[in-house]
Formats: sequence, structure tokens, C-alpha cells
Amino acid sequence: MNKSVLFFSLLIISSISFSSCVCYSFKGISIPPDINTFYVENFKNKTVTAPVDIEVRFSEALRSKIRNESRLKFQEAEPDILFEGDVVGYNISAEAPQEGNTVALNKLDIVVSVKYTNKTNEKLNYTRNFNFFQTYPGDQDLTNVQDDLIKRIFDQIVERIFNDTFTTW
Repeated sequence: MNKSVLFFSLLIISSISFSSCVCYSFKGISIPPDINTFYVENFKNKTVTAPVDIEVRFSEALRSKIRNESRLKFQEAEPDILFEGDVVGYNISAEAPQEGNTVALNKLDIVVSVKYTNKTNEKLNYTRNFNFFQTYPGDQDLTNVQDDLIKRIFDQIVERIFNDTFTTW
């Protein structure tokens, strides 16, 4: 048998096998067939030092992650799963003091409290804090690097929420 025919035959068989498995994903997530919709409420900003739009940026980052990397549909009314919570921490600290009363590195740490509700399986519900940080050079002004730092931190927090939520089934 021709190698290309054999290859395409195996490819078709593999595709059929994978498509018949309802809970399979190449990302390692599994979502039961009775879960079809999600909703992310607008998170609230419970900090005094964070940028005023931080909660909007986080809510949209979580929505985008779920929308782009799962089969779930966004639905406001009676979703199968719901995410809500608050940005509860936005802290800047000096991490690498150096001679001359200066620092080599500063650290931005963000904490988000997430309440997850699964309406089909209440045993999977959780309320948990997720945090991540990024360092930046001490000689840089935070306002110049803040947007990039927040994006990178949110990418990590959202990834953890996604993995903790969709790899538990």
C-alpha cells in the first residue's frame, strides 16, 4: 500500500476516534457534555492602588480565555458555570535592595479572588485566591511598564484559573 494512502487512512481513523470522544481536548481539558455555557461577571476592584480599569481588564481576559480555548458559549442568563469575584490585591514591593538606598528590582503582585459555581455539579464549586507577580528594574517608573506587567500577570492568573477549573473533571 502506498505510504501516503496509509497515512491519510490513519489520519481519518484518528480524526473519527477523537471526534467521538465527547470530553477530549488537545489542551488537556475535559468538559462534560452537559456543560455548554459560561458567564464571567464583571469583577470588582477592592484595592486602592490598582488602575481604575483593572477589574474590566481581568474580566475580559478570563472571558477571552474561555471563549477562545473551550467549546463553551458565553451566556448571561442561567449559564451552566459562573465566575465572579474581586481584584483584592495590587502590591508593589522592593525585591533587591542594593547599595546607596536603591533597589535593583521591584515586584508587582496581583491577587484575584474567584468564586466558581458549577450548576450541574456543586462538588466542583470553589472560592479561591489566585495570584502572580512580575519583577521590573528598579530604575524604571511603574507607569511606563504597568500595562505590560498587568497583562503578563493576568495571562498567568487566567491560565491557572482555566486549568484548575477545566482539568478537575
